[in-house]
Amino acid sequence: MSQDLADGETAQVKGSGSSVYTLKNNGGVYSCTCPAWMHQGLGIERRTCKHLRAYRGDEAETARLGSIPLSGRPSRPKTPKAPGEAADDDDDEGPPILLAHKWENDVDLTGWWISEKLDGVRAFWDGERFISRLGNEFFAPKWFTAQLPKVPLDGELWGGRKLFQRTVGIVKRQDESELWRELKYVVFDAPKHGGVFEERVAFIDQTLTALKSEWLKACEHVICEGTEHLKRELARVEGLGGEGLMMRQPRSRYEAGRSSTLLKVKSFHDTEARVLEHLPGLGKHKGRLGALLVELPDGTKFNVGTGFSDVERENPPKIGAVITFRYQELSNTGVPRFPSYVGERIDGRFPVATSPGSNVRRVEAITAKSPTPVAPPPHRGPMPLRRFEMTDGDTRYFWEVETTGSKQKVRFGTFEEKEKLFEDDDEARENAEKKIAEKVAKGFKEVGGAAPAAAKKKSPFDDEEDDAPAPVKKAAPAAAPAASSGGKSSKGSEAGARYFEFVEGASAKFWEIRVEGSSFFTRYGKIGTDGQVTQKDYDSDAKAQAEAAKLVAEKTKKGYAEK
Repeated sequence: MSQDLADGETAQVKGSGSSVYTLKNNGGVYSCTCPAWMHQGLGIERRTCKHLRAYRGDEAETARLGSIPLSGRPSRPKTPKAPGEAADDDDDEGPPILLAHKWENDVDLTGWWISEKLDGVRAFWDGERFISRLGNEFFAPKWFTAQLPKVPLDGELWGGRKLFQRTVGIVKRQDESELWRELKYVVFDAPKHGGVFEERVAFIDQTLTALKSEWLKACEHVICEGTEHLKRELARVEGLGGEGLMMRQPRSRYEAGRSSTLLKVKSFHDTEARVLEHLPGLGKHKGRLGALLVELPDGTKFNVGTGFSDVERENPPKIGAVITFRYQELSNTGVPRFPSYVGERIDGRFPVATSPGSNVRRVEAITAKSPTPVAPPPHRGPMPLRRFEMTDGDTRYFWEVETTGSKQKVRFGTFEEKEKLFEDDDEARENAEKKIAEKVAKGFKEVGGAAPAAAKKKSPFDDEEDDAPAPVKKAAPAAAPAASSGGKSSKGSEAGARYFEFVEGASAKFWEIRVEGSSFFTRYGKIGTDGQVTQKDYDSDAKAQAEAAKLVAEKTKKGYAEK
């Protein structure tokens, strides 16, 4: 039963687990002490959370927020800084978009709308251009946006399942690349329509059908018929390589910020690993266990840094012990994502496996006995320090990221660091994983956490201050720079790279390719510039070599000459 708070009145409500939060009305500004309310990137008068909605009622909160004008919001969000310029994710606010809460098994989802949780890049179309959650512009080609309507849309730039890294690499470019032909803009809402969800979906279908653009697609929604239907749909999407499901409350309104009318549902897995090392803790865990370095039966090594009680951090499993941990999925290289400690195996036996993840036992997020699905994975906690390096010519660059709760630190150079606070632990972890994916796409490889040497200069491949890694001198120099027919030289090519140039009239371009195992890297641009770097991964070394040879043949046919 809904209730309200008088001006100056407070009330305590129970959160998940043993947490207790305080609600307060101060002159019509309602607040909550939960992390979801405190860490929102909105003015305090526009914030809400599931505790306020549960206490005051959904309609009362929606009416309150709808009566507050968006005063002070910039009319046009910021655009990304040029390479080398200072930039910060929090310089400006992003667009007022609807964000999801995790489903915590506290809502019966029968009758809600189900859609797939797309593993793409969230993009707000303001009627003229695409804008990220943080307010940065995505430079889509004019042919991609030519048929988009002049009304705001909310959706995902999507390249397909398990192609998040590739999608990020495309949308971050600023050259209006033809690579955008690999993407579609999947629209799932119309923020300024004003109607309930069903009316907004009808508007989207009608608008996109009339436009007939091959780059536009309406997100598909179906009604949840109950627990068994939800289980089947989750299994189907995950079986296709999808992330999970999004659940939308019937007849809900679009609102800025996190809302209990939009929930995300995922399943998880568990398996065993052997403890190799105890890694020291940082911050509040200093002086005790921070994470376990563990190994799967197939030899895959990684850290498990969350899921431990204080007692377990003081007395962690011994070296050589076999533990059970829970995780969401395997990465492309077979490393479990978001591993969380469950417990030490009593029998201590190490299972046998012949390939990454082959000893996995699937744990359904929904049980047949429960009238509603079981909750998603528990609190994920800190991500231990992860370090990446990239070699460019005679220089090595490094970049490190670490999350503790909802706080994220990025280090580069001589341990200069920047901190950023997120709404919750999961969002901090997800942001770190996306930053890692972007770094890997640029050529960085994970190497561990050794301290870097003194900084020399910024990486030419980074366009954000908190991402710009300072270089560390290599022990041995790389190959000499390739000569340019234009009198200048592009950046020095690495050993094993093949370098080509095309000079005709006012056009003077270079293209370079380097094969490493089952991957190859290309660098291209105007002669005399650093150019841009891309990476493609294949199932085998032979496949990578064959595809590289095909590209070389195509470039040669177009008039590129090898130098």
